[in-house]
Amino acid sequence: MLRYLLRQMFVMGASLLAASVLIFSVVELVPGDPASFMLGTGAQPETLAALRTQLGLDQPLPLRYAAWAGAILQGDFGTSFTYKTPVAGMILDRLQVSLPLAVLALLLAAAVALPVGLFAAGRHRRTGDALAMGAAHLGVALPNFWLAMLLVLVFAVNLQWLPAGGFPGWSDPVPALRSLILPAVALALPQAAILARVLRSALIETMGQDYVRTARAKGLSASQALRRHALRNALIPVLTILGMQFSFLLAGAIIIENVFYLPGLGRMIFQAITQRDLIVVQSAVLVLVAAVMAVTFLVDLAYAAVDPRLRRA
Repeated sequence: MLRYLLRQMFVMGASLLAASVLIFSVVELVPGDPASFMLGTGAQPETLAALRTQLGLDQPLPLRYAAWAGAILQGDFGTSFTYKTPVAGMILDRLQVSLPLAVLALLLAAAVALPVGLFAAGRHRRTGDALAMGAAHLGVALPNFWLAMLLVLVFAVNLQWLPAGGFPGWSDPVPALRSLILPAVALALPQAAILARVLRSALIETMGQDYVRTARAKGLSASQALRRHALRNALIPVLTILGMQFSFLLAGAIIIENVFYLPGLGRMIFQAITQRDLIVVQSAVLVLVAAVMAVTFLVDLAYAAVDPRLRRA
């Protein structure tokens, strides 16, 4: 297990290094000059040149990457061109919204998908299976921004049970959690539909294995064999989807954050792109990539815990 752990950590480190080079290069190649954006089109050439020197934009690309990567290794993510504040502080502030939102949405998705997947698999090719999968197909087809606006209309405007948008901060946890419920549901329902379909397919395939048939022959009912034997062995594809979904929920909630006016990480990246705040884009995207890789690493460890044969792969 230790060798497996060290190998996975080495792969993650090498992948993160390659990702940092790619992120820095792609962002730098995007058209537009941050200095020109900050000073406007009427700025004098001498003023532009002075600002570019101050920001370090006149240095060769390899030297700029080395300075940026070296600073990040020391915990310094740079200073925003636009707001003149440390990028690390900006990322931490936005993660206080994006991370709880992603976790809450993932928990909701799993809480919905697990019983639906078990229900559909236990009634394979019967009416209950058709109804559950029909609802799952509908959940996949619905755009989450449309679902978000529908939730606002019903629960915020008409019923007035929950706030329509904004985030009051964590000084009082109850209003903060209430402000995340609707966006979390809007994010969770399409993901729950995907997860339920994957779980159903994995359970149906597992129920056809010899060890499950042997358990049935020893007197277990179909539902008992499904829960005690099939579910554990169907978790590997489910864990894969969960890891991918968490990464999407953390990095891909830009539209939902804009619909609910949440000061999250995705919204910050979107604003930084429009403002040509390169240091914010590079550092924030690298943090998201590192988070995705960390989740993938944890999923790999979960694989090894569920199926010990993978440790020898």
